[in-house]
Amino acid sequence: MKLSIQEGMIPGNTLEEKFKLALRFGFEGIEFSGDKLREDKEKVKKIKKVASKSKVKPSTICSGFRGSLLSNKKEERELAVCDIKELLSIGQELGVVGLVLVPIFGGPKIPDLSPLYSTWELEKKMFIEQLYELGKHLKQVDQILLIEPLNRYETHFINRLEQAVEICKVADNPQIRIMADFFHMNIEERDVAESIEKAKDFICHVHLADSNRLLPGQGHTDFAGSFAALKRIGFKDYMALECGISGKKEEELPKCVKYLNTMLDVRC
Repeated sequence: MKLSIQEGMIPGNTLEEKFKLALRFGFEGIEFSGDKLREDKEKVKKIKKVASKSKVKPSTICSGFRGSLLSNKKEERELAVCDIKELLSIGQELGVVGLVLVPIFGGPKIPDLSPLYSTWELEKKMFIEQLYELGKHLKQVDQILLIEPLNRYETHFINRLEQAVEICKVADNPQIRIMADFFHMNIEERDVAESIEKAKDFICHVHLADSNRLLPGQGHTDFAGSFAALKRIGFKDYMALECGISGKKEEELPKCVKYLNTMLDVRC
C-alpha cells in the first residue's frame, strides 16, 4: 500500500516545494483536485515535468467536474459527462490511477415516479446508462472511474460500499471500481473491516481521515483492524489523506505518516 496526500494539504508555494515536502514527509503520491486541472492546462504540464524528476507521483484526480450526473436538467447531465471525460483524459496524461467520482451531493433532483420507479431506482438506472457511455472513454484512456460512497449527511445516493459494488456489477466494466473512504465508512458501515473484505474485488483507491475528519490517529477509527482487512484482500494501491490538519503541517504530517506506517505494520 502506498501513501498519498491531497495537494492542498501539503505546505509549499510551488509544485516543486510540494513534491519535495511530500517526499520528505514520507508520501509516494499526490492527489490533485480535478477542477484546477481542468481550468489550468499549464498546471498539467507543470505537474508532469516536476513528477518526472521526483519519486513522488500523481496518484489520482479527485472529482472537479461541473454539472450533475443525476440532475433533472439534460444540459447539466451532459456537462458532467463531458467534464468527466476531459478529466479522465488528463488522468491519462498524468499517469494517475483514475478519477474519484461522487454521482450526486445532497438530496435528489429528479422526481419520484412510483409505482413505476422510486427516485433511487430511477437515479440508479440513469447513472448506469452514463457509466456505459463513460466506459467507452475509459477504455480509450486506460483509466479507472472510482465511485465514492458518501455518508447520509452528504448524499442520499450510494452511502455504503455494497451499494457501489452493486452498481459496478451491473455496469460490468473492469475499469469502473470503487473508492473506500474511512471517514464515510466510519458513519455508514456496520463493520468497516468486514465491508472492505466483502468489496475486495472492487476497491482500487482509499481516502484516509479519522472519525472527526482530522488526521488518522486523532480520532477513534480502528485503522489497524481495517488496514489488516486491506492486506487480506491484497490491496496494494494508493491511500490518500483527505482531512483537516490541527496544528502545523510540517510537524503533523510526518507524525501522521509514522502512525500510519505503524498501523500498516500490525499483522493480521
